[in-house]
Amino acid sequence: MVRLQSSHRLRRRRLAAQATALYYKQQGGHERGVIVGYDTRFASDRFADAVAEVMAANGIPVYLCSGPAPTPVIGYSILERGAAGSVVITSSHNPAEWSGFKVRTDYAGAASPETVAEIESLLAAAAAGGVKRMPLEDAKARGLVQMIDPKPPYLRHLSELVDLDSLRDAGLRVVVDPMFGAGAGYLRELLSGGATQVFEIRGDRNPAFPGMHNPEPITRNLDATREAIAANLAAVALATDGDADRIGVMDGNGRFVNQLETFALLAYYLLEVRGLRGPIVKSVTTTSMVLRLGEIYGVPVHETGVGFKFLGPKMRETDALIAGEESGGFAFRGHMPERDGVLSGLYILDLMARREKDLPGLLSELFAKVGPHYYDRIDITMTQEALARVQHTISGLEPPEIAGLLVTGIDRTDGLRFLLGDGAWALIRLSGTEPLMRIYCEVRGQDQVQPVLQAVKEMTGA
Repeated sequence: MVRLQSSHRLRRRRLAAQATALYYKQQGGHERGVIVGYDTRFASDRFADAVAEVMAANGIPVYLCSGPAPTPVIGYSILERGAAGSVVITSSHNPAEWSGFKVRTDYAGAASPETVAEIESLLAAAAAGGVKRMPLEDAKARGLVQMIDPKPPYLRHLSELVDLDSLRDAGLRVVVDPMFGAGAGYLRELLSGGATQVFEIRGDRNPAFPGMHNPEPITRNLDATREAIAANLAAVALATDGDADRIGVMDGNGRFVNQLETFALLAYYLLEVRGLRGPIVKSVTTTSMVLRLGEIYGVPVHETGVGFKFLGPKMRETDALIAGEESGGFAFRGHMPERDGVLSGLYILDLMARREKDLPGLLSELFAKVGPHYYDRIDITMTQEALARVQHTISGLEPPEIAGLLVTGIDRTDGLRFLLGDGAWALIRLSGTEPLMRIYCEVRGQDQVQPVLQAVKEMTGA
């Protein structure tokens, strides 16, 4: 995704759209059309209209979403219509002042680093040649822009992946928190009509995203979710981010089920409960519990760098059963090689219903299989100069131990990861989009988490 600050003028979106149009035309197949969608952020609909005008002026048919839609819903529309790809105006989980320009391929996957680089290389040609533009009403009149609602075919597809009737009859009490984002109404509609009760909060459109730092479903943003669990005596809460491609889960006690636990539960559900088999794809920042599940169920596990730009292609290459990353994004075979927070939430509920257990019970069941694992992460905002110093420092780090744990190996696939034995690890990674250093760890003892994080932080000199 190419992120643009909201203070940039509309012409920047048009320029990005022109470069993307040139890319689609170079690749061929652009006559199949492009889906253009947007989320609930300020002016996203105007920016989507601008993208549609540019695409149409370049002779590319456009299917323009008639309202805000989740990124995975727009992604499924690519497959359903056989389109050449999509452009989504969204900034996903980022703060309210951000906007973004997200490009998807004809297989509904994230644009690869090579594709993004190629589009960026075309920006100069787009600027030199001039941005083409056809007024939206003219484009509609000529049949180059067609308004669509991508929701109904997506919902029909999910009904083929999950037994929704059983979920509706399961009698679960579920809090749903779309965090003022594009996922509003989806889980509520899918689960309504039976004994299961859904209590949706923050389902209206509010581009300011009040009451949270940013629309990311992690602990610091879920105070309202926790309160709703208590008020409604719910067994579980499902929160989706701004464009609903990520999921955050809370149990009935208001405890956040972290993203690594969620990934392991989803893999366990597919392997054990549904009896499916296939490779697992994981990023280096996520849980080693899936490595143990791979051993138990006899399926290979592949590791990649961070992001679905790496996970998606590996998923396609290996026909993987599931792919996941630490940010709460999970993808599934038979759907798309891309994150989907709505389907992830349905699978968590299906696991609860089929096992007839709450989330603490399911985690106990999982830990009985793979052993207990504990995770946390710290984010440190830094200047560019400080980041450069850290980059230099970590390039030579080879500690023999960290907080008393023996370092058994070092991996530099994406950042600097220390392997600590028995599935434990710690990782230093510098963000590619923000002035941040992130330090992650997953260990076997809960009392080891903070000592490991602090020891790694001290090594960086931050």
